[in-house]
Amino acid sequence: MYSEKVMDHFTNPRNVGEIKNADGIGEVGNPKCGDIMKMYLKIEDGVITDVKFKTFGCGAAIATSSMATELVKGKTIEEALKVTNKRVAEELGGLPSAKLHCSLLAEQAIKAALLDYAKKNNIEIEELKDFDPNEDPHHH
Repeated sequence: MYSEKVMDHFTNPRNVGEIKNADGIGEVGNPKCGDIMKMYLKIEDGVITDVKFKTFGCGAAIATSSMATELVKGKTIEEALKVTNKRVAEELGGLPSAKLHCSLLAEQAIKAALLDYAKKNNIEIEELKDFDPNEDPHHH
């Protein structure tokens, strides 16, 4: 049912933990399925130098957050904004359709953390002006 890559990221998730004094922290959750994802970003000169996450949720939620952190680490904010749930799922070798919302959560966690960073630094990130971290990803 799950690809080897999903199993690998679930069993050995990358970048787990938290960053003290993170530049951006995003927390998104879905009370319905109980998945909660918290993403911490360290950003220097517009580049994400470090990223950590904590996820309470199913294996797919953990695997997608792990993969998402791998995809944004070392990237610029602009590049990180292009990391979509589709890309996360593809990099993991696909997800069962029932679990696709997990990759959406991962995308939203990154965006929420970037939004937090932007607010703290009075920066406007054009792509995030309509983003609502509390929007329920199940309704898309």
